[in-house]
Amino acid sequence: MSGFLWQRSSIYSEFPYNGAVRAGVDQDGTQIFVGRAYHEGDIIPCKIIPEKQACYIAYGGEEILKNEFEVLRTGELSWQFATNGDIPPGALEIGRTTDGEPLYAGRCMWEGSQTPGKVQPSHGCLYFPFNGQEISVKEYEVLVLQ
Repeated sequence: MSGFLWQRSSIYSEFPYNGAVRAGVDQDGTQIFVGRAYHEGDIIPCKIIPEKQACYIAYGGEEILKNEFEVLRTGELSWQFATNGDIPPGALEIGRTTDGEPLYAGRCMWEGSQTPGKVQPSHGCLYFPFNGQEISVKEYEVLVLQ
């Protein structure tokens, strides 16, 4: 795996800002970073908000707080526009369902926040955690290796 690495972390430890991949900003201007967390056998892309000691995944219609996660660090990465479950060439596989489907990091603008989530190709959308819910959109950006 060249171009990036994962670092284990938790909401209780000091966040590794140096080299962490930024996904966007929350409504109040706090930075949001890319990560992944384990849940019910899946590895799911997550949004990490270190200033709020929070990490959230979108799962089963809900925004779920995770205490432990992995932070995506460093790399020649960029965001590319996609729609309807499409995945651009070079997309970085962030996670996987228990059924073996790859999951990708995506992001979108929503109510003044540039927020990340998971692109699940078989569902044709980006799911992201927001205000207690799992929300889906058909237009989004996907994280890719350059």
